[in-house]
Amino acid sequence: MVIAEVNPNTSKVVVTGAFPNSVVAFRGDLIRALVSANCNVTVMTANATSEIQADIENLGTDFQPFPVHRNSLNILQDIATLRNLRKTYRRLKPDLILSYTIKPIIWGGIAARSCPQTKFFALVTGLGYAFQGTTLKRRLLNSLVTKLYRFALGRSSGVIFQNSDNRNLFVQRKIVPAEKCHVVKGSGINVLDFAHTPLPDGPARFLLIARLLGEKGIREYAAAAKIVKSRYPDSVFELVGPEDPSPDGISIKEIESFTDDETLAYSGSTIDVRPFIKACHVYVLPSYHEGMPRTVLEAMAIGRPILTTDVPGCRDTVKPDANGWLVPKANAEALANKMIEAIEHRGRWQTMGNESRRIAVEEFDVHKVNASMLEIMGIEQKKGTHS
Repeated sequence: MVIAEVNPNTSKVVVTGAFPNSVVAFRGDLIRALVSANCNVTVMTANATSEIQADIENLGTDFQPFPVHRNSLNILQDIATLRNLRKTYRRLKPDLILSYTIKPIIWGGIAARSCPQTKFFALVTGLGYAFQGTTLKRRLLNSLVTKLYRFALGRSSGVIFQNSDNRNLFVQRKIVPAEKCHVVKGSGINVLDFAHTPLPDGPARFLLIARLLGEKGIREYAAAAKIVKSRYPDSVFELVGPEDPSPDGISIKEIESFTDDETLAYSGSTIDVRPFIKACHVYVLPSYHEGMPRTVLEAMAIGRPILTTDVPGCRDTVKPDANGWLVPKANAEALANKMIEAIEHRGRWQTMGNESRRIAVEEFDVHKVNASMLEIMGIEQKKGTHS
């Protein structure tokens, strides 16, 4: 395993992502760890509101917007992204760049080639739309993205994955050599912010928090809910999450078709998922693919049994029949059967929730994950501190 070396007393670090709204929630603890390690940090994302920019800067960083269209396939827009990143990197002259999500990794990795003294690290948080499906369009996109990843990561100092399945795929496809690869336990979870909470009373309440995407398993969730409610009509199935402009996005009109017949209760999007998790009994994520599902880690920390799919990322969060259950992806009937099993064994919920909390603390604590990240990037963390 190759570990890069960075002098924490002089290092300038650029963290490049796409979606500004998630920086504080998903990367905030990592950025604080970098700042605590005496790094001068600049965060780059798409344009942010003044409130979100202030939240990012309050982490102790500078903020630099750049043009990036997360779900666009427009080559002219992508060229503009690449040019802007190259120009900004040359101006900032960072010692280290950490990019995450597909476009910041690809265009950031290519742009970083113009700064030969800069170490470039990629954090692969999931394979995403381009690596899923078998249609001709998906296969062509898969081939293109594979080639772009291979070129972008050709001079990288390291590539960090959130599960071993994703790492193995990149190595098998010769996108990046094994010696450059590292695996960490997702983005981690701050177990103090997501405190262990007792299960509520009342009828069985299931919860799914996700962007409104087909490959999050929302349609299977709705179909399974209809099956379960035919036997246990008092059970509740809540859905929380924002719309998404991806080609795989599910429209609000379709969501309303699930709520009109009272199959699902849709609560829109939220900036704080904790009240919803505390109100549920079982957390459900029927996703087709993940890097490491953040909402599952949040539900585990709060102490909830987990019902998710046997796919990369998701399967890493569940010890079957100890803290939850695994089902095949895209299988509403199997999902419904496990929901019914959960309802009929309600006496196990608290024990399973306690085990979820134990796993979250022992394996997914954000400070442990961030310590691994800084070690991989060759940044020395101050001893005895948690950032």
